[in-house]
Amino acid sequence: MKKNILALITAVFMGTSCSAKGVLNNTNLSLSDQKATPRTVALYKNLQQLTQKGYLFGHQDDLAYGVKWKYEEGRSDIKDVIGDYPAVYGWDIAGLENDNPNNIDGVPFNKMKHYIIDADARGGISTISWHFDNPATGKNAWDNTPNAVKTVLPGGVNHAKFISWLDKASVFFLSLKDKKGKNIPILFRPFHELTGGWFWWGKPNCTPEEFKSLWKFTFDYLQKKNVHNLIYVYNTGSFSSEADFLSNYPGDNYADILSFDSYQNNDDKNGDKFINEVQHQFKILNEIAIKKNKLMALAEAGYEAVPDPKWWTGTLSKAIGDYKISYVLLWRNHGWQEKEQKMHYYAPFSGQVSEKDFVDFYNLNKTLFEKDINKIKN
Repeated sequence: MKKNILALITAVFMGTSCSAKGVLNNTNLSLSDQKATPRTVALYKNLQQLTQKGYLFGHQDDLAYGVKWKYEEGRSDIKDVIGDYPAVYGWDIAGLENDNPNNIDGVPFNKMKHYIIDADARGGISTISWHFDNPATGKNAWDNTPNAVKTVLPGGVNHAKFISWLDKASVFFLSLKDKKGKNIPILFRPFHELTGGWFWWGKPNCTPEEFKSLWKFTFDYLQKKNVHNLIYVYNTGSFSSEADFLSNYPGDNYADILSFDSYQNNDDKNGDKFINEVQHQFKILNEIAIKKNKLMALAEAGYEAVPDPKWWTGTLSKAIGDYKISYVLLWRNHGWQEKEQKMHYYAPFSGQVSEKDFVDFYNLNKTLFEKDINKIKN
């Protein structure tokens, strides 16, 4: 039976701070944005306190579409399976920079805004990434032509263009308001998977100083636009050491959550490689997070089509282990394409082979979904 929700929430907020390994000292926990809204500050501290009980489960584009459906009000593949929503919802605002009505995955921005507001009203949390186009070439984010970052920094030929993009993002972030007119807190994950070379902002395509300048300028400019409802998520791909993870790190005053992305590949049938890699990286990240007093997360994860019927309680649960992470977000269920196109999903749906195991995963005490946090008042 799912844990007693009220008892869990009460225990979390009555609990005292603990200095044991893997648990942050809440008395020293503060956001990089010194003018963050009260709701944003409360969310950050709530996230830290919840790590003492478990980790939040998230899903990309969960409310917008799923396998064989899209834009059905209130529907979710996750909810179809367990009768509960994810605690975290992932979104992407690529397309906003070009004034497109829809994002990179076809989700209309007006619908995205509705979903974020709707989820927030239920107690859910939204995280936003941004696959923005290469500003130097006009091609998509995966055009990894070198030196694009340099062009958007102050003095660069595309600096004004980049500022216009940030202006549009600012308008969107500030439009996200609850029924009381207060800005909804967002976990903002810009320049994600930065250690990889597949995006124009990736580690091989710019110098560490250029990337740090890009991050700091983005942070500072959004502050100037009075955007104070963001919790900044520093996010890498794979990394091998503390130095590797921190090579492009902008500093403790510019990031709030430390995270990485990791996926299981088809050549790793039993998941051993995935488990070992995630555990190895969490061991490194855990030490960094404790020293810097930051939260940590597995910001993207998954196994396409989830062919393993025990993947949730077996592979994923073992990969995370006992580390005190804030959340794990599974990638999207893009399953409404035309018949000739391949399904693209990372979470279970009704009838999927891992459905039963996901119910068992949901019932674990350490996994937290929306009903586990919907009594928290920010």
